[in-house]
Amino acid sequence: MAITSANQLELLQTAEAVAREKMIDPGLVVEAMEESLARAAKSRYGSEMDIRVSIDRKTGKATFTRVRSVVEDEELENYQSEMTVEQAKQYMADPKVGDTYVEEVPPVEMGRIAAQSAKQVILQKVREAERDRQYEEFKDRAGTIINGLVKREEFGNVIVDVGAGEAILRRNEKIGRESYRPNDRIRCYIKDVRREPRGPQIFLSRTAPEFMAELFKMEVPEIYDGIIEIKAVARDPGSRAKIAVISYDGSIDPVGACVGMRGSRVQAVVNELQGEKIDIIPWNEDQPTFLVNALQPAEVSKVVLDEEAGKIEVVVPEEQLSLAIGRRGQNVRLASQLTGLDIDIMTEEEESARRQKEFEARTGLFMETLDLDEFFAQLLVSEGFTSLEEVAYVELDELLVIDGVDEGTAEELQARARDYLEAKAKAAIDAARALGAEDSLIDFDGLTPQMIEALAKDGIKTLEDFATCADWELAGGWTTDGGERIKDDGILEPFGMSLEEAQDMIMTARVLLGWVDPAELEPEVSEDDEAEGDEEAADTGAGV
Repeated sequence: MAITSANQLELLQTAEAVAREKMIDPGLVVEAMEESLARAAKSRYGSEMDIRVSIDRKTGKATFTRVRSVVEDEELENYQSEMTVEQAKQYMADPKVGDTYVEEVPPVEMGRIAAQSAKQVILQKVREAERDRQYEEFKDRAGTIINGLVKREEFGNVIVDVGAGEAILRRNEKIGRESYRPNDRIRCYIKDVRREPRGPQIFLSRTAPEFMAELFKMEVPEIYDGIIEIKAVARDPGSRAKIAVISYDGSIDPVGACVGMRGSRVQAVVNELQGEKIDIIPWNEDQPTFLVNALQPAEVSKVVLDEEAGKIEVVVPEEQLSLAIGRRGQNVRLASQLTGLDIDIMTEEEESARRQKEFEARTGLFMETLDLDEFFAQLLVSEGFTSLEEVAYVELDELLVIDGVDEGTAEELQARARDYLEAKAKAAIDAARALGAEDSLIDFDGLTPQMIEALAKDGIKTLEDFATCADWELAGGWTTDGGERIKDDGILEPFGMSLEEAQDMIMTARVLLGWVDPAELEPEVSEDDEAEGDEEAADTGAGV
């Protein structure tokens, strides 16, 4: 094929036709043609030449040019595309390093192989342009619902035609055992859009909790308008789900609005989710109250929240236990996902037995360590004392409220508790020294004698040893091995040390040893913060 005036306009017509068909910019197709023509010219003139082609966007005329760069003498490598300053003087008036010399060369005749190569380049460029367009179209639609047509099913994965491309619904993202036939309509949640070498990959889901939230947004105008907010969603896809909602308008009931007239709104969502039962729960800032709502339809007698451990104990009547747990633990599992808390469920009888056991254990502790009779020890436990430390260091007035305890008795109780604790601490320090613990560790602030003994038993005997520890070695943590989570016990975990406390103590030890500059630990203060500080100081001064 020769680039003649007869087919110059054909180039532009072809480019526009391809661009219309693929819904891409015609300029991209013309650029692909320019590249393909340049490649064909290189095969004619020599691959080492820098041949470039420019197609006029109005007339379609293709201009072939050869480009040579001016380089230093010692940098001259390619004689076909580079030349020295001396060589350039015959072409240019005042050549300098970095200048380029462009000369027009005759158009080439494209043989069969060159034409085939040109076609491949154009097709490749068009495919890349299509992928870019598809990615740009869908990248901002992640997190929304899309309707599509089923094209085919491959190894359990469903390929969905979403108009401007194909998306994939993986087998584990389908609800239950649902199956689809070609040309079935399907509604999915766009979970992720990724740019990959083989083109943008659009991943769909029907099991994601967000899919249910988006369906409710479509069915409930109040959610779409922001009057009602979905605070949390937990799903067992195809079986059961819980959704927590809150209303910012006191006149609108969030649960009633989501249910709809005669259940019409929630039923539309249930039908889309293959009959998945949905519990709509009013959200509450108070976690125990929210948990009681989340465990519906079971009735809860009592809730005990441990905020530090992120755990919560729920006490239910015996006849409500199976309802609270649900089939295969489904109800309590969904409630746990909804609230973000670990939930322990026990019956009133089990809780009573546990409390009695704790009561007896504390009574025995006080009888043994403080040399008290059973009745007096029980009085202490009944008043809420749980440890010797509480008895030893509590304000005297808190002991005087106990029936039969006068000031002398209270002082004697505290003296016995302190004596016992001091003797226990001395024994722990002696044991630690016998194991080789040095004063640098023993004198370190924040470690109790029992902690020092535990560290020494584990081979940590100096402040240097302590400073080289990782926080999880002290406070414990979790590791994943082969997909299974394994608990790592911390040396000081039995003493209630948290990861944050372990980090602070390790860093303090490193500062004391001179391993870390304290200035590096101070948070950086921005100029804006300094200006605000100066203004506050000025205001304070003015007030004085």
